[in-house]
Amino acid sequence: MLLVIDVGNSNNVIGLFSGEKLLTHWRIRTEWNRTSDEYWVLIKEFILLNNVETETIDDIVIACVVPPLVPILQGMARKYFSCEPLIVGPGVKTGISILYRNPSEVGADRIVNSVAAFEKYGGPLIIVDFGTATTFDVVSEKGEYLGGSIFPGVQISLEALFKNTAKLPRVDMTFPEKVIGKSTVESLRSGAVYGFSGMVEALVKQIKSELGQNAHVVATGGIIDWITSETSVIDTLDPFLTLNGLRIIYEKNK
Repeated sequence: MLLVIDVGNSNNVIGLFSGEKLLTHWRIRTEWNRTSDEYWVLIKEFILLNNVETETIDDIVIACVVPPLVPILQGMARKYFSCEPLIVGPGVKTGISILYRNPSEVGADRIVNSVAAFEKYGGPLIIVDFGTATTFDVVSEKGEYLGGSIFPGVQISLEALFKNTAKLPRVDMTFPEKVIGKSTVESLRSGAVYGFSGMVEALVKQIKSELGQNAHVVATGGIIDWITSETSVIDTLDPFLTLNGLRIIYEKNK
């Protein structure tokens, strides 16, 4: 079996594959001060809850945008799984050309998403990932990573309002009933959902204009349902795009 770990700035999304089948997945908070032993305890418990023996896990592949956690996860893999994990980064086969001015600047998660989306849907593509940041990645019809856009994420934007204003409260991710909010909480939710939906539509439209052709738009990330329900520019919702991308990259490199 294959254990895949997507380390984001806010959460780690972890999946367990048997061949091409995703058996289970779970999400834990990203904490920089966790040790390799602590990661082992958390991951082992989730695995055992799904009636899987840890000895059946043969390999691990990791995409990480938090560099200090890379050696910690490598240590966990070596100590408890007796394997050398594949870390997505320079030198790893992805099957796509990266046309960024400095390819090493592209986050591993953005490359993984692009690999998975091109494998599943072909090109040209626009991939929208709703994470700590909202990222837009563009892949050509030839499978070239062209670049994209980065915008603050919904949750981090709402948290910034809470921390930097005197009277605006912290709000949960509940869908607003109307655009015109009748309270501060309703207004914050409305601004988040409809504001971000409008941003997505505007950026997708501009990207397609620069491409000079239509492109399939794939959305992924933890809150895709919350935002994409109010926009018509998303063609496909793929919540497990990154996990599948890690599996595909592993297959290209094993």
